Amino acid sequence: MARTGDDSWDLASSVGATATMVAAGRAIASADPRGLIDDPFAAPLVRAVGLDFFTSMLDGQLDLSQIPGSSPERMQSMIDAMAVRTRFFDDHLTAATADGVRQVVILASGLDARAYRLPWPDGTVVYEIDQPDVIAFKSQTLADLGAEPTATRRTVSIDLREDWPTALQDAGFDASQPTAWLAEGLLIYLPPEAQDRLFDLITGLSAPGSTVGTEYAPGILDFDAEKAREMTAPLAEHGLEIDMASLVYAGRRSHVMEYLRQNGWQVAGSPRDELLTHFGLAVPSPGDDDVLGEIVYVSARLAT
Repeated sequence: MARTGDDSWDLASSVGATATMVAAGRAIASADPRGLIDDPFAAPLVRAVGLDFFTSMLDGQLDLSQIPGSSPERMQSMIDAMAVRTRFFDDHLTAATADGVRQVVILASGLDARAYRLPWPDGTVVYEIDQPDVIAFKSQTLADLGAEPTATRRTVSIDLREDWPTALQDAGFDASQPTAWLAEGLLIYLPPEAQDRLFDLITGLSAPGSTVGTEYAPGILDFDAEKAREMTAPLAEHGLEIDMASLVYAGRRSHVMEYLRQNGWQVAGSPRDELLTHFGLAVPSPGDDDVLGEIVYVSARLAT
C-alpha cells in the first residue's frame, strides 16, 4: 500500500516493520566476534515485536542466503553495512557529548536503544521522538527486561508530521543549549519537502555547537522500484511482506550535505564503503549491493 500523508503503523507493519528489520540487523551484527557494535537490547526487542520472520532469523532457523536472489555474500554485506552504520552514529553521538553536548534528540527512534547502551556523561538528557504506540511498546518492553537508561531519558510521543518541536520543548528541551541530533534511516521515508522542513526545524532549534548525524542516499533519486520489489518478493513466501517501493519517497530532493551547508552547518561525509574498509570489512560487489547504492553517512556541526 502506498504511503499517505496521514498513515500510521506499529513495529510489525509498514515503516515500523523496517525499524524491526534494522534492529534485527543490529542484533546479528552484535553477535559478530569482530565486535564492531554491541547492542544487547536489539534481539529482545525484535523478539518482543513477534514477527516470525525476524525471530527465525535470530534463532538461526531461517537462512536468508538461501532465498532466491540472495547469497551468503549479499547477506554478509547487509549485516556489515548495518554494523558500520550503527558504529558511525554511535561514534558521532559519543564525540558530541565528549565535546560537552548534554542534550541528545533521536528522531523517529523506533527500536533504538542508545539511551540504554551508550556510556553517556553525567547530566546527559536523551529525547526520543516517535509515534505513541512505538514509544509505549519499546518503553514497556525495556522495563520488563529490567533495563535502565544510562542517561536521563525523555520520550516525546508524537508523529514527526505534527508539531514535534513544541512537544519536544514541552518535554524539557532547551533550544539555547547545544544539541546532538540523530536522524538515522529516516530521510527516505519523508517526502522531499518534509526533508527540507525537518532540517529547517532542526536548524531553528539548534544553538551553536550543535551537531547532526544523518545520511545521504543518492540512489533515492533514481530508485528502481521494480528491482526493489524483485529483491523483497521472495521474502513474502517466508512470512515477511515489506514492499520498500511503496514505503519510500523516491525522486528528486535536496542534497542533504549541501542543504545543511546552506543553513550554516559545517558538514563532513563518510561513504559507507570507506567505513567498511576502515573497519576491515569487505566492500560489496555491485551485484551484492542494495537498491540505494552506496550511502554517505553525514556528520554536521553548527559553527560557534
